Amino acid sequence: MSNAFSCFSFVYLSLQITTLINHKDKPKKSERTLAAIHRVGQSVSVAVGRFVAVGEAIASENQELKDEMGQACVEARRAGDAIAQLTDVGSATPSPPDGRVTVFSDRTGMVKAARLLLSSVTKVLVLADRIVIKQIIASRNKVLVTLDHLERVSTFQEFVQIFSQFGNEMVEFAHLTGDRQNDLKDEKKKARMAAARAVLEKCTMMLLTASKTCLRHPDCESARINKDAVFHRMRCALEQVIEIVTEARSCGENKILPASIYNGIKDLKSSVESLRENPHSLTPQSITGQLEALVERTEDFTDSAYTSHEQRQAILGLCQLVRQDTQQLVHGWVEAQSVHSKEASENMEMAILKTCQSISELRRELHKVAVGRASDLLKVHGEQLPLRALKAAGAEGNLETVAEYSRTLTEQKEQLVETCRLLCHVSGTEPLEITCVHAEETFHVIGPQIISAAQTLALHPSSKIAKENLEVFCEAWESQLCDMALLLKEINDIFEGRRGDKKPYLSLPRPGKLSANLKTAKAVKLDAEVEQTSMAKLGLELRLLSSDVDTEVEKWEEPEHDVVRQSQSLASMAHSMYLFTRGEGLLKTTLDLFHQAEVLSEEGLQLCSSLRTFSAQLVDEEKCAVMTEMEKLVALCQQLQMGAKTPVQGKTATFQKVDSSIQTSKSIMTVVRSLLPLCNKLNRKYKSARTGLSSPQEWREKQDASTPVKEEGALGSKSSNGLGVQPFEQHMAGLNLLESK
Repeated sequence: MSNAFSCFSFVYLSLQITTLINHKDKPKKSERTLAAIHRVGQSVSVAVGRFVAVGEAIASENQELKDEMGQACVEARRAGDAIAQLTDVGSATPSPPDGRVTVFSDRTGMVKAARLLLSSVTKVLVLADRIVIKQIIASRNKVLVTLDHLERVSTFQEFVQIFSQFGNEMVEFAHLTGDRQNDLKDEKKKARMAAARAVLEKCTMMLLTASKTCLRHPDCESARINKDAVFHRMRCALEQVIEIVTEARSCGENKILPASIYNGIKDLKSSVESLRENPHSLTPQSITGQLEALVERTEDFTDSAYTSHEQRQAILGLCQLVRQDTQQLVHGWVEAQSVHSKEASENMEMAILKTCQSISELRRELHKVAVGRASDLLKVHGEQLPLRALKAAGAEGNLETVAEYSRTLTEQKEQLVETCRLLCHVSGTEPLEITCVHAEETFHVIGPQIISAAQTLALHPSSKIAKENLEVFCEAWESQLCDMALLLKEINDIFEGRRGDKKPYLSLPRPGKLSANLKTAKAVKLDAEVEQTSMAKLGLELRLLSSDVDTEVEKWEEPEHDVVRQSQSLASMAHSMYLFTRGEGLLKTTLDLFHQAEVLSEEGLQLCSSLRTFSAQLVDEEKCAVMTEMEKLVALCQQLQMGAKTPVQGKTATFQKVDSSIQTSKSIMTVVRSLLPLCNKLNRKYKSARTGLSSPQEWREKQDASTPVKEEGALGSKSSNGLGVQPFEQHMAGLNLLESK
C-alpha cells in the first residue's frame, strides 16, 4: 500500500468535502459559482471511484478481509454518488428575475453523505493498514528463514545462491518498512524505525563479508565470533521493526529511552513555574524529589573519568545552587500556605525566577561539557590512527601489535559510548535521544567486531576476504563517526533554537542495492562537465529558495503555526537536496535523493491541508488567492511524488530523474515562498480584527458586509489525479527501483 493511497487520498477527499460543507449558504449564486460547486462534487465522485477501485483490488488479493473491505467500498461509492447528485446543477430550480438559482438546499443530506464517506474511507484505510502490517510481518518471516539458511551454509556456491535470495527479500522488506516509516506520526517511533533500518542496511554488507570469511577459514574462532555478532544484531533489528509496526511493548523499552537530564530539567522547571498559577498544585516533597532525581542523573557527568576537575566542580557547584534556590522556593511556598494565599507572593515569585535561572545554568553547563567532549573526540578520531594500525598489523600477521591497538580502540570505544550517553542527556528531543542511544549501541557493538576481524586477518594475513572484511567494519565505524558529527550539530541547533524542524530528516534511510555482489551504495557521478554545471546551478537556486523561505518564516509571530512549521520542514529538506548536488550532507546516493523527494512531496501535501484550514477564516477574494497557489502546490507535489517513484535504468535516465526531482522541488519552494508572506499578512489582519470582535464569525460577517460579492472560481483541485491512484501503481512498480540501481 502506497503512502499516496493512505495519506494523500484521505487528505484530498477531506479538503474537497470541507469545501462543500463550509461553503457560504447564500440564497443565490451565479452560474459560475454553481459550476464550481458542481466541479467539486464531480471531482469527489471521481476520486471516490478511483479510491474504491484500489480498495477493491486490495480486497481481491486478501481474502480474509475481502468482505469487510467490500462493504466499506460499497458505502464509500454510495456516499460519493450522493454527493455528486446533491451538487448537480441540473437538479437546481432557476429563479426567474436575475437568472440566478438556488442550490445546495439539502445541507443536511450533504452532511450525512460526507460523514458516511469519511467513515467508510477511514475504514478502508484501517483495513489497508492491517494488510500492510501483515505484509511487513510476512516479509520479516521470509528474511528470518533465509537468515537461518545463510547461517548454516557450508559451501560458497550454496552461500551465493541463498544470499542472492536474501538480497531480494531485504529489498522488499526495506521498501515496505520505508513506506511505513514515512506513515508514522509518532516521532519517537519514526526515529526507532530509522535506527533499526540503518542497522539492517549496514549489517547486510557486514553479513556478506563476515560469512565469506568464515567459509574461507572455517576453523578460525575470531571469524566465527565476528559472523555470529552480525547475525545476532540483524535479528534484533528485525524484531525491533516488528515491535514498532505492531505497537508491541518490549521489555527493552526503558533501555531505548533512558531517563535523561533534559527531561528531568524540563519537568522540574514546569513544576516550579506551575506554582505561579496555583501554589497548591504541588507539595514541597514532590519538587525536592524531582530535584534529587535530576542531581542523581548528573552523576553520569561527575563520575566520569574523562570529566576534568574544573568541569566536575562547576557541575557540583550548580547542583548545590539549584538546591539552595529550591529550598528558598519551598520556604516561600510554606509562607504562602500559612496565609492561605491563592496566588504567588512577591517573594515566592522571586524564588521561582531564581530557581528557573539556576536550573537553566545547570543545563548550559552540562550541554557545554557533553558537546565539548564529543567535539574533541571527533577531532581525535578523525585521524583514524588505531584503525590504520590494526589494518597494517593484521596484514603483517602481527598478533601482538593487533592486541596492543585493540586495547587502544577499546578505550576509544568506551569514550565514545560514554559520550553518546552524555549527549542523550542533553539532546533536547526524544527522537534525538533515540538517535543517541542508537549511536551508543553501534559503537559498543562494532568496536569488538573490528577487533575480531583484525585478529582473523592477523591469523591469515594473505587472505583477501579477511582483509576486505576488516575494511567493511572499519568503514562502518567511520560512517558512525560521521553520523555522530551530524547528530552533534543537530543537538547544538536545538539548544540554540536553530532549525529544530530538521530532526525528523537527519536519520533518513539510505536504501542500497542488495545482491550477491553487494557494494556500498554510491551516488551516480556526474562525469560530464555540462551535467556538473547544470546540477550546481539547480542546487544553488534551490538553496536560495530555501533561504528565502527561512527568511519569510522568521517574520511570523507564531512559530508554532502549522503553515510555519511545515514550511520550515520543506526548507530543511530542500537544503539537504542542495547539499546532495555538492556531494555533501546525508543524502549519499541517488536513491536517498529520490526518497527525500517523496518525503518532501508528502510534507507539501500536508501543508496544503493546513492552508485549506487556514483559508476557511478568510473572505472570498482572499481565500481565492490562497487557494489558487495551493492548487499549484498540490499539482507540483503530485508530480514530484510520481516522478520519484518511477523506476529508471542507466546513468542518463538516472541523471534526468535527479534533474527533474530537483526542478520540481524548486518549483514547490517557489510557490511556498510566495504563499508565506501572503498568509502572514492575512493572519495578522485576522488577528488584529479578531481582538476587536467577539468571535471569528462576527469578523467574517463584518468583512462580508464591506466586501462586494464576488463570483467564486474553481473550489476544487485542478488535478484529476486527486486520489493518488497513479502514485499507488507507481509504488507497486517501484518495488524494482532498488534493484535497478
